[in-house]
Amino acid sequence: MTTFVRTFAAALIAGGILATAAVRPASAQPAVSAFLPVADEPAPRLIVEPPIPHRLAAGAVLIPYRTENFRILPIFGPNAVDVSPRAGHLHVTVDDLPWHWADASDDQTVVVVGLPPGPHKILLELALPDHRVLSGHTVTFVVPETTHNHH
Repeated sequence: MTTFVRTFAAALIAGGILATAAVRPASAQPAVSAFLPVADEPAPRLIVEPPIPHRLAAGAVLIPYRTENFRILPIFGPNAVDVSPRAGHLHVTVDDLPWHWADASDDQTVVVVGLPPGPHKILLELALPDHRVLSGHTVTFVVPETTHNHH
């Protein structure tokens, strides 16, 4: 039993040394962590795809998106602006209406249903927690006529 414990302990120590060496970076650059501020953060990017065609044909507008150097989180207000890495939410505006909504869900898809048939546009904007807009992208599309059988 003592031999087993010593062998097991030696294996754990050797494994720990190998694991530590494996995760230690070869360069002298400091590690990046979500728990520490990021110096000189790169500019955020919003990448937006066209609506998913087969869902659009059914009357539902599903617009896939992703962000780079920006996290979508449900944090708001002036004190949250200093969060690092940079975070915020999306502003979603439909057809130039005078109002929009904030999407902080990070589902990577904006969903809009109930639009009448015809041409439409949706503006997606990256916004900081205090609602300052960093960038935006407009998607234009046509909601086709659909026939619904109501029984």
